[in-house]
Amino acid sequence: MAPVSGASGPSAPGEAGRGGADDPARAWENSLVTDVVIIGGGPGGYEAALVARQLGGRVTLVERRGVGGSAVLTDVVPSKTLIAAAEVMTKIRSAEELGLHLVGDDRRLGAAVGVDLGRVHARIRGLAQAQSGDIADRLRTDGVRVIAGTGRLDGPQRVIAQTADGEETLPADIVLVATGAHPRELDSAPPDGERIFTWSQIYDLQEVPEHLVVVGSGVTGAEFASAYTALGVPVTLVSSRHQVLPGHDDDAARVIQQVFENSGMTVLNGARAVGAERHGDEVVVRLGDGTTVSGSHCLMAVGAIPNTAHIGLEEAGVRLTASGHIEVDRVSRTSARGVYAAGDCTPVFALASVAAMQGRIAMWHSLGDSVAPLDLRTVSANVFTAPEIATVGCSQTDIDTGVVRGLTMMLPLRSNARAKMQALHDGFVKIFCLPTTGIIVGAVVVAPAASELIHPLSVAVRNKLTVDQLAESFTVYPSLSGSLAEAARRLHGHSSDQVITY
Repeated sequence: MAPVSGASGPSAPGEAGRGGADDPARAWENSLVTDVVIIGGGPGGYEAALVARQLGGRVTLVERRGVGGSAVLTDVVPSKTLIAAAEVMTKIRSAEELGLHLVGDDRRLGAAVGVDLGRVHARIRGLAQAQSGDIADRLRTDGVRVIAGTGRLDGPQRVIAQTADGEETLPADIVLVATGAHPRELDSAPPDGERIFTWSQIYDLQEVPEHLVVVGSGVTGAEFASAYTALGVPVTLVSSRHQVLPGHDDDAARVIQQVFENSGMTVLNGARAVGAERHGDEVVVRLGDGTTVSGSHCLMAVGAIPNTAHIGLEEAGVRLTASGHIEVDRVSRTSARGVYAAGDCTPVFALASVAAMQGRIAMWHSLGDSVAPLDLRTVSANVFTAPEIATVGCSQTDIDTGVVRGLTMMLPLRSNARAKMQALHDGFVKIFCLPTTGIIVGAVVVAPAASELIHPLSVAVRNKLTVDQLAESFTVYPSLSGSLAEAARRLHGHSSDQVITY
């Protein structure tokens, strides 16, 4: 059905007039309104709901835990709030290099600051709930009906919502599945929420661990290992690969591993964890070579599983991958007519920003608005370690393997004047551009606040700007962003494939 803009009054979500009005005029009006049902209230779901209402759809969102989903309640918002506390500790510990110290017997500034982990985690949980409440208020203000419960497909054009009051059948012209994912658990390392944790459970910790063992050196494991090390916790990171952050830029991962080790973290490369057991107040992690690692607590960060089981997908004609993810095209369509999907339940990048864009694109497409298909080549991503790693566009691997024929410029952060002032030693800016034209096709930034520095490079990639155009744009002196323009400037005039490092 075609959407009608500005649906309001009794025909709006959650009010009388849903298909059963006695007034023939109202019944005709209702027949023109598109019913949109969204299962899952994470970034993919709630952003889609807002767009669908903007385009005149009658929108119902079904969420079982709280609006915002895992991203707000147990994943992105909580972990980055923890990292914000860790960043303060990192700055305090580096203050002596800037000439700052306490006056007294123990002049070390870092030694004077303790960590009340119970309060840190209480703030995290409170902030997550507040953010969830803000999103829920926005949805209701915009006219989205929010149902607390679980949803499942009953064919491609009907959703069954299971609530505390029973079942409700929701007719749907358009369905968006945005059910997210949950932490993968090993049968040989069952989490108990007291000593062995998944990333969604660890915010229940009230006391600083004596020794935290983190299993898994992907983004989640690396971020938690970095944060707890900054908070003064002895950390052992168990990595099954040759170095941390497998699959990321190799130069960036090498810097992060060196920073980890210099900060006192123990990194066990090439060590595959096969199980973890609790023995009183100790956790023993068993490795594949027969050795063990012991700690007071253990965080299992071994991947995620999509929430796609037992919600009627295959019965409705929705194809799944071997891993259980929902197959989608670049406008978020599934194999079932009228059914779309977004977020971590799909095999696309597991990023909140990508989930939100998938959800928006699904609504723009299904409700007849102008839409551009999802372009993963323009996605920017960030790893919130210390320093951060931000990326956009093509990778060094793409250049090295010939997938993209281009030039590389890598400029160490230590040459930047502002970095010297702030006593920053680790990091770099790397830009990839096409030969001859100089069009920027990708970048990597390793620096504090790399998540902010990557944006001008994202704009450059999205709009096919050249290195000369970036270099000719003014930057503030001194600033870390000056290294972006400097790297671009040094690529001027190079026309052959090469790696240029200063």
